Amino acid sequence: MAQRSGKGRPLLVIGGSTLALVVCCGLAWWQWQRFESANGTLQNLGYVLQWPLFGLAPAYMFWRFRKLRQREAERPAEPEPIPAPPPRPVAVVEPDDDDDELAAYNRYLADLNARANQESR
Repeated sequence: MAQRSGKGRPLLVIGGSTLALVVCCGLAWWQWQRFESANGTLQNLGYVLQWPLFGLAPAYMFWRFRKLRQREAERPAEPEPIPAPPPRPVAVVEPDDDDDELAAYNRYLADLNARANQESR
């Protein structure tokens, strides 16, 4: 399958955007005529203001996609590696043997921790 050059694509998008703008301006003109008629409402006036914006949307999208593609091309290919954080210091707590109740509680917590580590393996 032969690759097509990218020269025709922007012209196609520009032509489609121009066609969308012309059609939407025609619809805005039609809504303006309906607004000026005897049974015209404010809704018709709202459409008069809304249709040109719809017509400009494809051109805006084309412009925005080109800007995003240029921004992506300007970025460096390889992001800089994030250094690993330094290891956290381990605090060593000396058991206080003066308090028997506290020592028993600490042994109980150590036993619970050991059981949890065995179950998670």
